[in-house]
Order: sequence, then C-alpha cells, then structure tokens
Amino acid sequence: MPVMTGLSGNEMFCLALKGLSPGDLVIGNSVYSLGFVGGIGAAFKSAFGGEVTQISQIIHEGRLQAYQRLVQESQKRGGVGITGVTSELRHFKGNVEFLCVGSTLHAANEATKRVMFSTSGDGQELYCQLDANYIPQQFVFGNVAYSTGVVGGLFGSLKTLARGEIKQFSDIFNSTRHLALQRIVSEARALKVNAVVGIKTYVMPFQGVHEMIMIGTASHNSALPAEHTNEPITSDLTCEEMWNLTNMGYMPLKLVMGTAVYSLGVIGSLKAMFKSFARGEISDLTSLIYDAREHAIGLIQQEAAAIKADDVIGIKTHIHEYNGLLEFMVIGTAVRKIPQLTTVSPTLPPQAIIRDKDTWISSSDSFFSGAVGEDGGR
Repeated sequence: MPVMTGLSGNEMFCLALKGLSPGDLVIGNSVYSLGFVGGIGAAFKSAFGGEVTQISQIIHEGRLQAYQRLVQESQKRGGVGITGVTSELRHFKGNVEFLCVGSTLHAANEATKRVMFSTSGDGQELYCQLDANYIPQQFVFGNVAYSTGVVGGLFGSLKTLARGEIKQFSDIFNSTRHLALQRIVSEARALKVNAVVGIKTYVMPFQGVHEMIMIGTASHNSALPAEHTNEPITSDLTCEEMWNLTNMGYMPLKLVMGTAVYSLGVIGSLKAMFKSFARGEISDLTSLIYDAREHAIGLIQQEAAAIKADDVIGIKTHIHEYNGLLEFMVIGTAVRKIPQLTTVSPTLPPQAIIRDKDTWISSSDSFFSGAVGEDGGR
C-alpha cells in the first residue's frame, strides 16, 4: 500500500541524509468533558487568581492520552520515530477533543535503526537537531491553566486609577509562565536527558481561564557538561538557530522570561484620549510602553546573570491587553560558550532551511481575485 505521510519533499530529503524514511501520518485523540464537579471546583479556585489546578490536570491528562495513542499507532506501523508531533485542543458540543498528529519514520536500513523516539520538530528541524548532536528522545510538554482571579481583579482595578505597574497581575503571570517551564523540565528530568530544545509556547483561552503550554523535545547531547544531567538546559530557539550556535561553540542554558503588567491609569487614559484628537505624539503612552518593556527586559537580564550566561539571544517581546491593562512579556534563550561543542556537518544543506509554500488556498477573496502568486500576479 502507498505510504500516506505528512512530510514534504524538503523534509524527506533531509531525513534521508540521516538514514530515515517516511512512514504514515498517525493520529491520537481523546474526548473529555470537564464535568459538573470539576467545573464548580475550578470556578471556586479561579476566584483567587493563579493556577486552576483542576483544569491544568484535566488538560494534561487529555493531552497525554492523545499522545500515548499516537505513539501506539506509530509502533503498530513499525516506526522508529515520530516527527512533527502536535498537541491541539478542539471544542465541540460542550466537549473538548485532545488531538495529537505526527508522521511516522522508518529506518532506511539496519544500520540506522534506533530506539523509538518522538519530536515536536518537523523533518527539517529534526535534521538540524541530529546534526547538532541533540539526539531526540521524546516529545514533552508542560502546561498550566491560570486565572487573574476576581480578588486580583478587584485589587488591580483599584490600582488602575494610578499609572504604573500592577504587581499583583505581574506576579500571577510571572509565576504561571515559569510553572509551565518547570513542568516541561520535570518531564525531561524523568527521562534522564540533559536538554529540552525547540520549545514553542502557546497561550489560549480554555473554559473561562487561560492555558499556557510549552511543547518541545527532550534530547541528549553527550558533549554538554555533567551538571546538566540533573538540570536539563531549555531553549526556545529554532533548531536551525541552535545548529548555527552549536557550530559556533555555544550551548543554550535556559529559556528566560519576564512579565510586567501595567496600567496607564484613569488620569493618564483621559490625557491620552484628549491628545488623540490632535496630531502628534501621545507622550504618556509612549513613556509607559517604553518603561514596561525595559522593566520586562530587566527581569530576563537578572535571570540570565544569575545562571552566569554570556548572552541572551532570540529575544521576542509580546504585548497583550486585558480590560485596559497591558501585559508586556519578554522571552529569549540564555547561552554560554562551550569550546567542545560542534556540529556533524560543516554547513546545513539548503533543503534544511527552505520553507515550504502552501499550495492549497481556501480564501474566497484570493480565488475570485484570480491571484496565483505571492506578488498578486496572474
């Protein structure tokens, strides 16, 4: 029978260089209901802000069951690995489906057989990971469901009368974001590996709260210092970036995060509103956003200094608005120079960095406009 794979031509080319061949697309799922009791308990705990443990546990169990079924399906097909593993939530008819999808991999020959592994990276990312000597073991995730809480909201709303940081909210967001990271590290530590790489972070609404989930690949690199056997390194760099760093002799140390929640305040908001009627800069808003970003960056600088990092790279800033409050989140990867690190190959093949283009276009606007190229040409 023909192989039904989710791998692209570029991915297949890269994996062939590592002795791997494509297998079938595999799926694992689990449908859950929160239930009346769980819903009541979650609503009570959410009143105080912070983690809503009942929902965190339900989501974790659902995601884990879906993943385990994915692995079982791949094993039945004789796979040695699964690449491109996803973990999704789909809502329908008051229930939640936890869905995992990936592509089975086979050993191209006896010499390339290996212990069953899974990775969140696609075929190109897996090539970069292997060539940088980070040997994948297992897809891992850490999640936390959290609420700002009614009590926190009341305190916060009083403080919005003044301009500046609202520390109650900053503390909630900082603790929950680091809790997700702690959990993905715990999974890696249980597997006795020394790295979690390719971490991707998602924040999404769920049953009246928010879930933050980090997914990545628990891996082992024999060239890393022994101290990381008990404290795995973490990185949100792409696998292509990580390959480049390894080639230069750098290792990731830790994914670092800083969050600050600010309010412009009632007085500041009124000033900004009146100024918006006239052309020109709104100085109050400019200075607030500048101060908040600097504060968040300062938090990750302190975290990186505490672990004696040389640099923090790949820094990204995110701004979210919650009922007039602004959350400033900064995330990056702290790195350190390690002379013994190197890559298997001196350069990456072009197929490892070429991005695949969509060939299925469902937008009715694009269809009726007759556009067939990215430049709008016909």
